[in-house]
Amino acid sequence: MFRAGFSFRSAMLLITVLLFAGGCSSTLQSELPRVESAEAGIGFGPKQFEQAGFTAIAVAYGPEMKGILGRIEADPAAEITDVVQYKGVTYRMGSYHDEPILIFATGMSIANASLTMQMAIDYFPVKQVVFMGIAGAVNPAWQPGDVIVPARWYYHDESVYANPDKANPGSYVLPEYYAKFVDEQEARRRVDPHLPKYKNFRFIHPDEVLIVKDGMTVPQDTAYFSATPRLLDAAREAMMTMPEQRILGERKAQLTVGGNGVTGSVFLDNREYRKWTREVFDAEVTEMESAAVGQVCTINNIDWVVIRAISDLAGGQEGVNVEHLYDQEVSRVGANVLFAVLNSLVNTEKSR
Repeated sequence: MFRAGFSFRSAMLLITVLLFAGGCSSTLQSELPRVESAEAGIGFGPKQFEQAGFTAIAVAYGPEMKGILGRIEADPAAEITDVVQYKGVTYRMGSYHDEPILIFATGMSIANASLTMQMAIDYFPVKQVVFMGIAGAVNPAWQPGDVIVPARWYYHDESVYANPDKANPGSYVLPEYYAKFVDEQEARRRVDPHLPKYKNFRFIHPDEVLIVKDGMTVPQDTAYFSATPRLLDAAREAMMTMPEQRILGERKAQLTVGGNGVTGSVFLDNREYRKWTREVFDAEVTEMESAAVGQVCTINNIDWVVIRAISDLAGGQEGVNVEHLYDQEVSRVGANVLFAVLNSLVNTEKSR
């Protein structure tokens, strides 16, 4: 007897399929494409470039791009020679003091920054990336117009959202893998002092992103991405030679290199959560692209650095956030730092 709902016709169809699969398995297997390594040279994968690489100048959105293009247009030793568009993203090619440059906006958010940065590396011979944009301060010592070039970037919202433990008020039911991850942190931090001081924010429990790149046999937990030391040195040199930067004619901007930044897929406008990111990640600034840029560049072995100009104290205001009041002014100062960094890189290149 067949079970209810399983007809004689269904049974015959199943038998036919099984007989066909059994008789043809060797044929089907032989028709499947073989998986070959990249070294086999089968013609797939990213384009291999032979010419000298671009310095990619990237920003997140419009007001930041406006300042960059204005500076290029005003400089007789800089120009845009070609403009192309791929999948809706505009890439501008040109030169800055005889150095080839590629300019584009990633778009706001982790997803857009990852997509457009990988596209740039796949489609153009990029040798290094200098990213500039505005950010919210995490450290309340910073004010609008101050510029920070962090050494490390973390994802603040790579995390586990856990249910409360009804048997233990104030505790949460954690997945087995995450409980093991938490137990490992003390030993890991003894080896790497830059690891976060993990603790939860209510039901949110911070985690790390798993990455894979050439040379890894399994994905690897990664707490942060480090900017290229050479480019951090160029930023320090640039800041030492720059004239004083005034913010709306009212105050002198602070310019600094080092420390930590955090990236998330949210517009961080909550005071208590911002304080938590300061405690856990020792963060100076927060925004929505930089860790993604760092991850893509790290996996592709591309040198990179991120310049961030402070627009507001994240969630520090009373009422509606007013970061838009400063975005163009602080983008101007951020662009000044960016071009000072480019000048430092150009001078280093010419002295070789």
